[in-house]
Amino acid sequence: MGDVEQEIKYMAEALDLARHAFGRTSPNPLVGAVVVRAGRVVGRGFHPCAGEPHAEIFALREAGRLARGATMHVNLEPCCHWGRTGPCTEAIIDAGIACVVVATEDPDQRVNGAGIRVLREQGIEVIVGVLREQAEALNAAYFKHRRAGLPLVTLKWAISLDGKIASRPGTRTPLTAEAAQRYGHELRNAHDAILVGINTILVDDPRLTCRIEGGRDPLRVILDSRLRLPLDARVLNLSSPAQTLVVTTTAAAQEKLEAIRARGADILVFDGARPPVRWVLERLAGRGLLSVLVEGGATVHASFINAGLADRVVVFVASRIIGNQLAPSAVAGESAGTDGVNVGLEQRVVRQLGEDVVIEGALVYSTRRTVVTSTPAGGGHQ
Repeated sequence: MGDVEQEIKYMAEALDLARHAFGRTSPNPLVGAVVVRAGRVVGRGFHPCAGEPHAEIFALREAGRLARGATMHVNLEPCCHWGRTGPCTEAIIDAGIACVVVATEDPDQRVNGAGIRVLREQGIEVIVGVLREQAEALNAAYFKHRRAGLPLVTLKWAISLDGKIASRPGTRTPLTAEAAQRYGHELRNAHDAILVGINTILVDDPRLTCRIEGGRDPLRVILDSRLRLPLDARVLNLSSPAQTLVVTTTAAAQEKLEAIRARGADILVFDGARPPVRWVLERLAGRGLLSVLVEGGATVHASFINAGLADRVVVFVASRIIGNQLAPSAVAGESAGTDGVNVGLEQRVVRQLGEDVVIEGALVYSTRRTVVTSTPAGGGHQ
């Protein structure tokens, strides 16, 4: 096996290690590290959560004295600054690592190539770009947070074969089977926050928790401009380590605000009629949240799409037909996207999930061409 094949092999292992902490590291990235000496792995590690040592440190600890003269494979550029932990570059230098293979640079402004420069200045060979695409995909939420100052947004909904989310407006209609429901909870486990509008609370009274073994409850975010949230709603009466955050406006009654706070919820107040979704996302990013799962309803989905701020979508298609002409769809309004913009899907993955089908992909916003047509004789629209 040649050097390139070896680099790919061990970088793939580093990426697999990084995935062990999926949904646990925010505001930090997912990172795995593998130390190899004379063709043998002598140290492995991954970053388990913020505040704990980084992947490189765990790998170096396992390698011990065998790290001297060895090669480290890590899916993100080693840090070179002091935070909750010390700089990984310093530990790598002290351990005597001879070569570091890096998948991609760290976009954090405190690093952004500086870690690579520090290592090279100390005579350590640094190879950059091995499995770059896979590494950036793994940490897509971290990259967006560092580059745009916003969390990665995934929209999730379930529909019938004829594109409906419920049998009629204002009602809850269970659509998907067990396998799809479990995957929905896996998505909650992988995201830092789950966001819904007040109508979803009023219709479904959901808990918005992760109900898989070993799962983590995300922060629960509720958009509620007029503060209609019932005090007996399940999101306010849970035994959960995660908090509920209610986003409302200055029009909300102070007495109701205090009653909700008394139930342990946090509140964000926007000075205006309705908080823009960008304003909400900026505040979530400021709290160190890297990813948000938006679970409805249709008006909320439309607001994210029309603002161009939805990044990904997960759609469950159930094996049933509803058929009601008045039944609601997953995205409210007459058309998706802002004026003059088409919204499409790329990087599509379509697969069977038990009795249902799931469609996933990245949302793409592209300029729409306006086609002018003549009005038919007799007037009116074609």
